[in-house]
Amino acid sequence: MTITEQEKDRLLFLRQELHRLNYLYYVKAVSEITDFEFDQLMKELQILEARHPELYDQHSPTNRVGNDIDESFTQVEHKYQMLSLGNTYSEADLRDFDDRVRKGLNEPFEYVCELKYDGVAIGLTYVDGKLLQAVTRGDGTRGDDVTRNVKTIKAIPLVLQPGDYPAEFEIRGEIFMPRKGFEEINQERIDIGESTFANPRNAAAGSLKLQNSAMVARRPLDNYVYFLLGADDDNGSHYNNLQKAKSWGFKVPEHIKLCPSIDDVFTFINFWNKQRPKLPFDIDGIVIKVNSLKQQQKLGYTAKTPRWAISYKFKAEQAITKLNEVTYQVGRTGAITPVANLDPVPLSGTTVKRASLHNADQIRLLDLHEGDYVIVEKGGEIIPKIVGVKKDQRDLFCKPVEFITRCPECGTELIKLEEDAKHYCPNQWTCPPQVRGKVEHFIGRKAMNIDGLGPETIDLFFDNNLITDAADLYSLTKDRIAPLERLGEKSADNIIKGIEASRKVPFEKVLFAIGIRHVGETTARKIARSLETIDAIAKASLDELQNIDEVGEVIALSIIDYFSHPQNIDIVEKLKIAGVKLAIEHNANAQASNKLNGASIVISGTFVNNSREEIKNLIELYGGKNASSVSSKTSYLLAGDGIGPSKLKKAEELGIKIISETDFLTMID
Repeated sequence: MTITEQEKDRLLFLRQELHRLNYLYYVKAVSEITDFEFDQLMKELQILEARHPELYDQHSPTNRVGNDIDESFTQVEHKYQMLSLGNTYSEADLRDFDDRVRKGLNEPFEYVCELKYDGVAIGLTYVDGKLLQAVTRGDGTRGDDVTRNVKTIKAIPLVLQPGDYPAEFEIRGEIFMPRKGFEEINQERIDIGESTFANPRNAAAGSLKLQNSAMVARRPLDNYVYFLLGADDDNGSHYNNLQKAKSWGFKVPEHIKLCPSIDDVFTFINFWNKQRPKLPFDIDGIVIKVNSLKQQQKLGYTAKTPRWAISYKFKAEQAITKLNEVTYQVGRTGAITPVANLDPVPLSGTTVKRASLHNADQIRLLDLHEGDYVIVEKGGEIIPKIVGVKKDQRDLFCKPVEFITRCPECGTELIKLEEDAKHYCPNQWTCPPQVRGKVEHFIGRKAMNIDGLGPETIDLFFDNNLITDAADLYSLTKDRIAPLERLGEKSADNIIKGIEASRKVPFEKVLFAIGIRHVGETTARKIARSLETIDAIAKASLDELQNIDEVGEVIALSIIDYFSHPQNIDIVEKLKIAGVKLAIEHNANAQASNKLNGASIVISGTFVNNSREEIKNLIELYGGKNASSVSSKTSYLLAGDGIGPSKLKKAEELGIKIISETDFLTMID
């Protein structure tokens, strides 16, 4: 069949676009479109390639599994290829799958139905009952070795319970983040000026690829296993294998059901389609597998998927409504978020009036015009978003939505940072939402924890020109605020008492409260205890900052940038005058002894008698300093199992003494 130029252009565009979306989804943990939209694009490309085999390309997205390889991790070949599952959204497709299985086997069989967890696939290899390696899906043939990070996930056993497990086997599962943990981590990111994760799946993927395993340990990750390899039991069943795995200490989902027929499968699907909002984690469908391992082998595989399994994906509830206008919100960090204002429409039990458009790229991808009729759905059942446009209902005279070039609040020209999809307002000191957002962060529970104050009261202070920044709170008096609307004597008295009490808040919380971008609660504590005063932090060099445990280049540069601006220095000076604690109190760094005498110690690997966090605490308790990277200033490299090869090499090159956990415990007696 002769290909037209239009078809050829579309085919090449689809390949390029699917490669880009795969990269965003698997490497950057960003979802620009829904799974359904992605699958539709993939189907369109498959149809075009089938029509025109002369344009075959071995690197086409149709010939590979989505790639999550991160070059900063070591890549490992999968012993067993890690294939993806075929997807369907319709009952007809699922019945076609059942027909193919029936014809392929020509004998009685049964299915196993499982929930399809919305997370990150992982392959776990065990030797003699101990976790040897954890590898991501990658491109299906090779993936990233994320063993150190996976070892921090409590749901994954490091050593198995006594049992009849093989000497060596692989078990596969899904690492995910429960909704509650997702909400908590997004709030933490808001607190430190980071952009939030779009959904729990992105949060899990982003967490698993962190370079610092101690940070991964603080992320609320969970895991379910769903497939055992290397058991050498051809007469066994998938269901029984999972029950065995449960007895060995693996976390196996309770929501698994044996289904004798395809009608039983549909009963299971329909039940969970209604019940899934009640689960504490996200699912995006149901996985259906032939139960018998012997029958699985008989059915075999295509180049990309097993013939004995398929996933039925739930289609998110959608509604069509009219776009009235696009407005723009300015966050505490200056990030600009476009918001679609819609005609009210019922969706998933609520009335939707607004939907996030994320960024300028999303508006362009949707080809959004003023007055368009748009398709809205709830991403992850929580956040409404526009996933499509009814172009056949578009008014011929409506204009494309143009992303703004200036801040809607202060008029400053917007900037777009490299490798960041969002636009920002750089006017962080006088742009009202940014200034007010910084004060709201300052008074928060995890920061200065000032009772009686909230966003509405802060707005009241700004509107009456009583404050211009967080430090001005300490100049307020009861007689100045009591006459304000909605306050009065009692409220004013409580506010002043709360402000007065905040002068006693420890330095590490003050450091977090002033709102240096990327500096969270834990990092603020590490920095405060290492450098001890705000003046020392302000003068610290890049190397000095990076030598602090858990402070990398991004955080260090952010701290240096913060103290390079006179406006921030002025705020710090006003806090000094107000009597806020800007130095560690003597007893905050109390030590059991000074046996380590200020030694700078880098730890790497895992340990037998103590966790990494316990060892770090012991280092500080006995007068030492934790450092995250090996340098000429390092006193010792404390080496455990699975020590980082780069740290070991650098320590050997610099002649740094390498000690064991036993050596360290002997040093501190």
